[in-house]
Amino acid sequence: MSWLPPLREELRGIEPYGAPQLDVPVQLNVNENPYPPDADCAADIAGAVLAAATTLNRYPDREFRALRQGLSEYLAVESGVAVPWQQVWAANGSNEVMLQLLQAFGGPGRTAVSFAPTYSMYPEYARDTATGWVAGRRREDFGFDLEHAEALLGEHRPSVVLLPSPNNPTGTALPPEVVAPLCAMAAAMGGVVVIDEAYAEFRRDGVPSALELLAEHPNLVVTRTMSKAFALAGARLGYLAASQPIVDAIRVVRLPYHLSAVTQAVASAALRHAPSLLGKVAELRAERDRCVELLRGAGYAVADSDANFVLFGRFADRHAVWQGLLNRGVLIRETGPDGWLRVSVGTASEMAAFSTALADIRDNGVATPLLEGSQS
Repeated sequence: MSWLPPLREELRGIEPYGAPQLDVPVQLNVNENPYPPDADCAADIAGAVLAAATTLNRYPDREFRALRQGLSEYLAVESGVAVPWQQVWAANGSNEVMLQLLQAFGGPGRTAVSFAPTYSMYPEYARDTATGWVAGRRREDFGFDLEHAEALLGEHRPSVVLLPSPNNPTGTALPPEVVAPLCAMAAAMGGVVVIDEAYAEFRRDGVPSALELLAEHPNLVVTRTMSKAFALAGARLGYLAASQPIVDAIRVVRLPYHLSAVTQAVASAALRHAPSLLGKVAELRAERDRCVELLRGAGYAVADSDANFVLFGRFADRHAVWQGLLNRGVLIRETGPDGWLRVSVGTASEMAAFSTALADIRDNGVATPLLEGSQS
């Protein structure tokens, strides 16, 4: 009998997480910004990395003060909320930020809660930290059911509540009148509420950020990323804003020197070019809204989106639709509730290619919506 490693029982047979990485002309499956950094930004990043390279024999600043200061200044401009740099934390992508939160506040005998459909990595963070996992539900229109949420929190008394806003995969944002009472309820139980704002920069005008509630709720955590609007998916930099006790707790569980000198240099340089990196956000919002209008006009159900992606359906065989698009050189994501698909917002030409491919396979009887009409 061949030797097998002593893998934890709950990990046996599990496939690693990840969306398909396929070399096709139009890639609209992982919510990337389709516009790369401009030449000036790329040159500044290259210079910063070159400077960092001369000191790689030394460990980096494990508190990465300069980067946290830069993130603090960016949040003040983007949201109008002043967050001291000491209340900002960063890690290798918002994935590591989330894992650190559950390392600090989850664990054996504790529970994390979210509401489906939601980000598919959340239960994996819970599993990897031996945290119990409970998934509530959203309404049929993917809106948030506060009454159901309060009942679920009362039943399970979670130490961590994970709420993406805009939600992934639906794109729907949470109103403040939902966040505030959940923070108050979780605080009474000794828990934290994490509002995952990975797509915050894409939210529609008038949709507030949960950052506005930070001062009122010391158990609130707001997470962000530079992967999406900042067009830095390859840099792997996520961050959060929270009260000082929460940041101090995360500092206990973080690995030593978890952010390399190169990562710090890249992110700090990118922040100096925030206006140019975010320069296409308005265009991508407009492209998203055109996509929603086009899909609804074609009779598909479409979730309201404040993100850079659109969830649409419903299909009797969504995989056949996904495959049909892929056969025509367009890669989208087979995710979310059964019968739905998610398309990332790309350039105008990429969205035109998606529209043409979808119309083509519909003409061939594959992409006919299961139910005519729209859903908002």
